[in-house]
Amino acid sequence: MSKQIYLAIKLILILLILVVGFQMIENQPMNAESSEDSDAQSKIALTKEPSVLEEAQDIDWKSKGEDYWKEKMTPEQFQVSRKAVTEMPFSGKYYKDKRKGDYRCSSCGQVLFSSDTKYDSGSGWPSFTDPVNTQNVRLITDNSHGMQRTEVVCARCGAHLGHVFNDGPSESGNRFCINSLSLVHELDQK
Repeated sequence: MSKQIYLAIKLILILLILVVGFQMIENQPMNAESSEDSDAQSKIALTKEPSVLEEAQDIDWKSKGEDYWKEKMTPEQFQVSRKAVTEMPFSGKYYKDKRKGDYRCSSCGQVLFSSDTKYDSGSGWPSFTDPVNTQNVRLITDNSHGMQRTEVVCARCGAHLGHVFNDGPSESGNRFCINSLSLVHELDQK
């Protein structure tokens, strides 16, 4: 690779990190919490309503208002999942997670991704080649921040999950770049 191409790629990555950082600042800085408090609250996210997982199919998640989500989630989860803020790269709880199991939507509990399709893309976010079921996610064109991307949202509740790119390692070529705060690992629910 030529030195010019290497420098161009490095500059693009630096700009991307700056854009993500400015997006977080622009959308109100998230409250600082200890990781212990955050972990405890992320476990509560799916268990505040004991019947969420049993009755998930019967709930009209998309009709829930902002007040419902603010009460149910940590401020950080709310900013990412409901306001489409991107967490800082290399900061998420599940970025390096290698445990087996499914990753569910932290808003409604729907199964989204499996550890079987998770890989380290080097991007700074948990990355997956494909969702467990393509009907569990919706893809939306995102023209924010002067670029065109494809946003990934939970099909059941509309939570912002992250973005998908076409530079993944599998046959599909997908790299689902997902915010840790939009997910909860099965083992963390218990």
